[in-house]
Amino acid sequence: MEKLLHPLKTALVVIDLQKWLGNQYAPYTAEQVVSNAAALADAFREHSSMVALVRVSSKDLKDIPRPQLDSPAPPLNLSEGWDEIVPEMRVAETDHVITKKQWGAFYGTELDLQLRRRGIDTIVLCGIATGLGVDTTAREAFMHGYQLIFAIDAMTGFSQAEHDHVKNYIFPRIGRTRTTKEILSALTED
Repeated sequence: MEKLLHPLKTALVVIDLQKWLGNQYAPYTAEQVVSNAAALADAFREHSSMVALVRVSSKDLKDIPRPQLDSPAPPLNLSEGWDEIVPEMRVAETDHVITKKQWGAFYGTELDLQLRRRGIDTIVLCGIATGLGVDTTAREAFMHGYQLIFAIDAMTGFSQAEHDHVKNYIFPRIGRTRTTKEILSALTED
């Protein structure tokens, strides 16, 4: 059986676990996602694997895409520190904090450069929301040639239907889906 991942060639990429998190997610709560993502981040750090914490940030929101939409986007109620990574992620000195301006973590960021310079060929992906930031980043990673492992219980959508659609129809075509427990177990295999 082929090994799921090699710690020094695998990075954990965590999407948008920042202080602006809401509470309307399914099938997992924000707390469940943060807890599982934090466990993954701690384990990846222990194995000297790269951890990239991705966040959306802007000084004045003028650099955020504003497409014309058929239905209005939900209002942004941004409070002080909205773009900071949640404390439960225990940001470490060795982590790479990647700042993006759109859904995906590759376009306009240094994520690909940092991964390639470290010889990373596999990404474990998690975060919020399954159908936006996680899915867009997954598709970008796929197009960049990375192997993908989806930590399915360390991500959640704005609805069960959104999460399930991406999990059932998109992820199987571009990578492998595993639980946090399975990924943690794979990290400790010899």
